[in-house]
Amino acid sequence: MARKKVGSRGSGKKIIRVFCEGESEQAYTEFLKRKFSDVAVIKYPRETGLFDRAEDRFKKDPSYRNYKDEIDEVWFFFDVETKDVDKWDGRYKIINWLRKLRKDKNIRVRLLMTTGCIEYWLMLHRKYYTPSLQTVAEKESVIVELKAAEPLYEKGDIEIISKIAEDYPVAIRNARRTLCRLLEDGMPELEDTDVRNQWLHRKCLTFSNVYEAIEFLENLEN
Repeated sequence: MARKKVGSRGSGKKIIRVFCEGESEQAYTEFLKRKFSDVAVIKYPRETGLFDRAEDRFKKDPSYRNYKDEIDEVWFFFDVETKDVDKWDGRYKIINWLRKLRKDKNIRVRLLMTTGCIEYWLMLHRKYYTPSLQTVAEKESVIVELKAAEPLYEKGDIEIISKIAEDYPVAIRNARRTLCRLLEDGMPELEDTDVRNQWLHRKCLTFSNVYEAIEFLENLEN
């Protein structure tokens, strides 16, 4: 019996697998999964985990390994922090390995990065600002500010995070500004390239590029 296809070939939808650093990233991914279900099939593992988790899944999990030729994109949704700057080389090795898993053409790998904490990305749904996000205290300050705007916010709360996420058009505008301003600080280019992403990963200046993934989904709708 022929293996049942689960890819985008028949439906016309993009097949996307997302690996999330934390529960709040998962909650936001769940919002995107529902919001853009007409153009993309977005799935993520129940457990959190990033690059090592992805490598393990594609090597051992049949739902990933056996359908690697059907998967169009792999996303990593995570915080860029100073403690992780030396992890780029190892992560980049896995990125390149994932790209080559498909037979017909490379899998697209996107890095959905936010400096410091996911709460900064969520705050960009309310306003534009670029606070320093290097220290624990600075990150906690953003969380306090988010809770002032959304008193019921808790990490991983799908209902509240989905409520915030409804304002993603505002976040797209604000987050694009955070990235564009880094051109003045030496960011090599604005486009999503390995050179740019390495720079962002290692510099840890305040930004979020999560908006690029949402723009991709919006373009699929159009």
